[in-house]
Amino acid sequence: MTTRRIRSAAVTAAMVAAGAAACSAPSNGGSDGKSADSVVIGVASEPDTLSPLLGYGKDGNSKVFDGLLARDADLKLKPALATALPEVDADGLSYTYTLRNGVKFSDGEPLTPADVVFTYRTILDAKTNNTSRSELDAIKDVRASGEDKVVFTLKYPYAPFAGRTVLPIVPEHIAGEQDPNTGSFNTKPVGTGPYVLSAWSKGEKLTFKANPDYWGGAPKVKTFTMAVIADDNVRATRLRSGDLDGAVLPPNLAATFKNDDGLKTYEAKSYDFRTVTLPTAGKVTGDRAIRQALDAAVDREAMVGKILDGAGRPAYGPLPVDDPWFAKGIERDQDLGKAKRILDAAGWKADEGGIRAKDGRRAAFTLLYPSGDKVRQDHALAYASDAKKAGIKVTVESATWEVIEPRMKNDAVLAGFGSTGDPDFGLYTLLHSSLAGDGFNNMGRYDNPAVDKALDTGRRSSDTATRKAAYETLQRALAEDPGYTFLTHIDHLYVLADRWDGLTTQLEPHEHGFASGPWWNIEDWQPKK
Repeated sequence: MTTRRIRSAAVTAAMVAAGAAACSAPSNGGSDGKSADSVVIGVASEPDTLSPLLGYGKDGNSKVFDGLLARDADLKLKPALATALPEVDADGLSYTYTLRNGVKFSDGEPLTPADVVFTYRTILDAKTNNTSRSELDAIKDVRASGEDKVVFTLKYPYAPFAGRTVLPIVPEHIAGEQDPNTGSFNTKPVGTGPYVLSAWSKGEKLTFKANPDYWGGAPKVKTFTMAVIADDNVRATRLRSGDLDGAVLPPNLAATFKNDDGLKTYEAKSYDFRTVTLPTAGKVTGDRAIRQALDAAVDREAMVGKILDGAGRPAYGPLPVDDPWFAKGIERDQDLGKAKRILDAAGWKADEGGIRAKDGRRAAFTLLYPSGDKVRQDHALAYASDAKKAGIKVTVESATWEVIEPRMKNDAVLAGFGSTGDPDFGLYTLLHSSLAGDGFNNMGRYDNPAVDKALDTGRRSSDTATRKAAYETLQRALAEDPGYTFLTHIDHLYVLADRWDGLTTQLEPHEHGFASGPWWNIEDWQPKK
C-alpha cells in the first residue's frame, strides 16, 4: 500500500460553472450524439505533480509514461519498455532488462538505457523530494549495459522487485537539465506513453491527446479530459446533466444511476481501506488503552452496510480479508463491553456526562476528514458515534489537505491507503517507525519493534513461508497494539456512458479515479459499432 500524497482540489461553485462548457464532451456523432473518440471523466482530485521523479505513476497506469514492465487486467506483470520480464541471477541480486527497440519519447528523441539509469538514480538521490524512495531501498546500483540493456544490482534478495519496475521512465535530455523538485517537467511532462498532456488548469481539469507515434499503436480515443471535481454530489450532477462521460462516485450516488439508459456501472475490488490515524503524540490517542478500546467499539459491519451499501468489506487491518496474505483469526466484531473493561482497567473513569477522564484529562480528541468526501465524512461520524458509546468523545471536523497536513502529528485523520502487488508495497510505508512523520508515510507515527522486525523480515527474505509468517506476526501485533482503527475496505464504483468496448477494471490500490478505473487501459478502448 502506498501513502503517496494526492490532495483534494477545492472546487468552488463558480469554478464548476465556468468549467462546465470547457469540459463538455463534443456532440458530433456516436450512439447518443456524442463522439466516441473524446472522453471527459470526473475525478475527485489531481496529483501535485506529473513527474515520476517525485512519485507520480510509481504503481503504473500513467498515460504519459511507461515503465520497464506493466500490469495486465489480472495484475500480472508483462513487458512494456522492456522486451521481456527480467533475467534474474540465481542469487536474486541481479536483474537485467533488455529495452524495446525503436521507442521514442513524445518529443521524438529515442529511449536509451541512460534514461532508465537517470530515472532510478534521481529518485534514489536524497536531494529529490520523493517520499516513496524507501520502496526502492533494495537497489544498490543501476547501470547501462551495452546499447539496450539495464542491470539492477540489489543489496539483498527482494522477492517483489520486478513489480517495482512498473515505475515510469523519464527522458534524461529534458529532466536532467532541471531541478527535479522545482523544474517545469513537473507540470509539462514528456514520456513514451500513449497520451501527451496538452493542457492543465490547476484545480479544474487536465486534458490529454493521443500520441500518434506511440510504440503500442495510436489510441482510438483521441482526447480525454480529467475534470477535477472534489465534491461527490457535484460530480454526480454533472454526470447526470451530460457534462461528463463518466465519473468515480461513492456507492450511494452510483446507485442513483442504476436504471439510467446509456450508462453503465463498473465495480472494482480494491485494497483501499479507510482508517483513523491515532497519533502517538496525542495526549489521548497516544494512550494504548484508548486505541484498544476504540478498536473494540467500532461497528465495521454496520459501516459496510449503511455507508458503503454493501460495496466493501470490514477492515481488521491493512490487508483485505480475501487477500492470500491476510492473517486468519484476527477478525473481530464490535464489543462495547470489552471496550469499557479496557478503559476501566486503565483508569479512564466516566464522568456525569458519560465521557471518561483520567488524571484530569478527558477522553476527547478531534478527527479530521477532507472536505467534500462524503464517504469519509460518513465514516468519521459513525466512528464518533461508536466511540461515544464507550465514553470517548470524538469531534469531527472537515478541512482541506492544506489544513490537515500540519495537524497530522497531533490530530486524528480519517485516512485512506492501500497498494496492490505485494504486502511490502504498502505495509512498510504505513507502519515502519523509520518513516514516522515522513510526509504522508506512517501518519500516526506508529512505533512497534515487533512490527518493525516483521516488516524488515518480509522485505529482506525471498522465502515465501518466512515472509508469510512475518506478515502474520505483524497483523496480530497490530491488532493487539493498534496505531490505527481500521474500518472498511471499499469497492470503487464508476459510472460511464456505454459507448466503448474493451472496458475492464483491475484490483485497485487506494489511489483511484485518476489512474485507476475502467480507463486504466483507455488506449485499448474501441468505439462501439
